[in-house]
Amino acid sequence: MRDQISPPSRHDLTKTKLTLFEQCPKRLWLSVNRRDLIEVDDATQARFDTGHAVGELACDLVDGGVMVTMDQGVEGALQQTRELVEAGDRPIFEGTFQHEGVLVRVDIMRPDGRGGWHVAEVKSTASRKDYQIADLATQVWVMEGAGVTIASASIRHINASFVYARERDYLGFLIDRMSDEDVRPITDTRLPVVLQARETLRSEEPEIVPGPHCSDPFECDFKAYCYRGTKQPEWPITLLPRTGKRLAENYEAKGLKELTELNPGELKNSLHERIRRATASGEAFHDRDRARELTKGWSFPRTYLDFETVSSAIPRWLGTKPFQQIPFQFSAHIENVNGAIKHRDFLSLDDQDPRREFAEKLLAAVPREGAIITYNATFERTRIRELAARFDDLSSALRQLADRVVDLEPVARSCWFHRDQKGSWSIKAVLPTIPAAISYSELAVQDGMAAQRVFLEAVELPNSSKQKADHGLALREYCAMDTWAMVELLRHLTGKENRP
Repeated sequence: MRDQISPPSRHDLTKTKLTLFEQCPKRLWLSVNRRDLIEVDDATQARFDTGHAVGELACDLVDGGVMVTMDQGVEGALQQTRELVEAGDRPIFEGTFQHEGVLVRVDIMRPDGRGGWHVAEVKSTASRKDYQIADLATQVWVMEGAGVTIASASIRHINASFVYARERDYLGFLIDRMSDEDVRPITDTRLPVVLQARETLRSEEPEIVPGPHCSDPFECDFKAYCYRGTKQPEWPITLLPRTGKRLAENYEAKGLKELTELNPGELKNSLHERIRRATASGEAFHDRDRARELTKGWSFPRTYLDFETVSSAIPRWLGTKPFQQIPFQFSAHIENVNGAIKHRDFLSLDDQDPRREFAEKLLAAVPREGAIITYNATFERTRIRELAARFDDLSSALRQLADRVVDLEPVARSCWFHRDQKGSWSIKAVLPTIPAAISYSELAVQDGMAAQRVFLEAVELPNSSKQKADHGLALREYCAMDTWAMVELLRHLTGKENRP
């Protein structure tokens, strides 16, 4: 006989709360009792916004559905759902059910014509994720507990192969991954999870040591709070690239957490040993001769090039796919053989597909010869080749451009390391460690995520808006900083800081 529980007079748990609990009981407790600690960063907010937008589109793609509203509160939503289920003749959006004190709102449910219902949990990812199955299982468990017959259940996720070919036509944008067999074993665990979650909320704040679960499957809103007062390694072994996490686990078993605790020569990977040595000594590793050797073939005029792109789960412009990186801005600092530099850039904020104008302006801005210097060349080179594939008449010139792209990042990785990089060679990690006169700290836009957010805000504003002009200026300053940072970095790596 299954466990029994007396349902409370009203719900005290939801699908979301159970998801938080299964990641970490402390996260659930804090989300209810210490909401003042929640800090939502740009990435988290973007994920929420994308989820809402995809959910709305999913409903638009289902004909004849009825939205259950919260206008009359939870009881009103429960009553409206009961009436729609009894009628059984139309799809239901946000159907609201309660069982054993757990409340769920089901994204989409559709009658199967035989007295049962197909349930779809809509997700804004390009494939089904393991953690999503538990969400769906909670919904199925609550619905069946409320007396609803479930014929089938699926995760409805984004079709990464979808191409937006006609205005306002998103048919095929979402596809179902049937998940009945995966859900069933989990539904049997729901009641014990509910009991444990409810006990957590009735108790004092759980004492749980921070660990990998703080970021799996999502970054926890309370990470900073949980790590307060805990002594963390100043130079953790995890900062070693690629295999640092595994090495850290091995060394922790020996009681070692600090990179500086390891003996010279103990790390067999030469890059790891270089990082350890620079970290322990406080002296930066700098191989000017190697940097000069690696870059001696980079002919002038040298173009330092950086793109900003926007990526949307729901394609915004015809001919684009979900999550496709669409370039809307570039900055180019062009250096001649004497060290003189001029700057050219492009920014589109008119909410039209920017790719054609971007490609044309790029070809006009970049000299027909000389090295094109980027930081992580795969990104810019790939975007250029995508533009070449899109525009036949520009294809040859763009492909020639892509062939001239070189990469400054592996030069920095081979020739420079300062312990303040903390194991990262992103240009924003490297730049503060060299004697450059520039800094991102005073900029209104300081990273790519913020650039996307500001771009999306700007395109919605009237062209005459001062705020739009301010956004445009902020974006231009940020992108120009990225290319000037490469100028500064290459000069430093090769020991030619004093060039005119």
